[in-house]
Amino acid sequence: MKTKIAVTTLTAAVIAAIAPAALAQQKVNPPIATYWMSIDTSSGMPMGGAGGGGPSMMDIGRMMLGGGMGGGGANRSMLLELGSQRSASGTPAAAHDIPAGLNMGASLPLETPPRAPRPEPREDGVPENFEKPRGRMLIFWGCGEQAGAGQPYVIDFAKMAQGQVPQGLFSRRVAVQRGPSQSRSKTYGDWPNQRDSTRVAGDGSLRGDHMVKGNYSPDIKFSIADKYDFMEPVNLSSRKSSGGGMNMSWNSVANAQGYFATAMGGGKSGSEDVVIWSSSSAREFGESLMTWLPPSEVARLIREKVVLSPSTTECTVPAQFVAAAPSAFIRFIAYGEEANFAQPPRPQDPKLAWSPDWVVKVRLKSTTSSILGEESMSGGGAAPAASGSSAPAVDPLQEGFKALKGLFGR
Repeated sequence: MKTKIAVTTLTAAVIAAIAPAALAQQKVNPPIATYWMSIDTSSGMPMGGAGGGGPSMMDIGRMMLGGGMGGGGANRSMLLELGSQRSASGTPAAAHDIPAGLNMGASLPLETPPRAPRPEPREDGVPENFEKPRGRMLIFWGCGEQAGAGQPYVIDFAKMAQGQVPQGLFSRRVAVQRGPSQSRSKTYGDWPNQRDSTRVAGDGSLRGDHMVKGNYSPDIKFSIADKYDFMEPVNLSSRKSSGGGMNMSWNSVANAQGYFATAMGGGKSGSEDVVIWSSSSAREFGESLMTWLPPSEVARLIREKVVLSPSTTECTVPAQFVAAAPSAFIRFIAYGEEANFAQPPRPQDPKLAWSPDWVVKVRLKSTTSSILGEESMSGGGAAPAASGSSAPAVDPLQEGFKALKGLFGR
């Protein structure tokens, strides 16, 4: 009995000794300057702005409704953002000195955009010029010849309150990163801009030394290694399966952390439906996943069977989606590595406060978009209607884009 008491007492003493250290929270002060490099390799249809999150549903809408759909090889793009808690000494000026291997000159200017006045929000919370959509949205999900139980999930736009996200549309919260912005910085600069929007060279490389200098931030110096260079392009192919689904396959992209795909199309002739599918094993709308995500978040989503593992190279789009959306667009993303730098480095001792002069994040992705299915489109418009057929009174895709604009404010 005495031995048991002694052991218990000793255990309690050890826990008491280590608890303060384990529970200690390191004090972290915000950096003076934050710099983000958002790097994308894109292939397929040339949609989306430079360095953006890839083609959005609204981009697809513009293409399908007559905005042009020419194909193209792989393109590389960058979005460079510098935010500082310092005010500029005079007119804001900053530049990013780049490695010679990028083949874009010696440096890229980071311009401070004019501050646009914020529009007054409407009292009802609805985005300005929002038009209430009609019709329905049908949501499918999962890889497999046949759609799983409970599909499709149907949203009736006629019953959707203006500006209100339909209940059950999103199955989980996704930790989307928030980088430097003009609203959260005393001084801000980015590239590309009106002064310089040079196209990123197809054979350029990020490898080597980088320096960011400005009159409103400390000098930022870091070096990018091979695995943080531009990712390989995604080569996506699809073919009709014997069971009516669509077999998709793609190359194993080097340094990819995981994959995700989503598709959108209009319903059959005379239908007002807009139909959406994602490769997630659980119901997931997918719009918030078509952008850069930190590797830790990608790993979590793989465990939850939302994102496909990096060893996956094929997925079958269910026959029910293919039948419901005879002509659809597929968007695909390979999530890449992420590099983080700081000066001074974060102390290992949690008792020591950390006050970085600057932090840098380099994040990577590779994306592609193409037409899924046999009824492809070309030359900048929708495929012509069959002889004798008539277009629906309500364009289902236009109605879907109205809804998406209301949901995401795009």
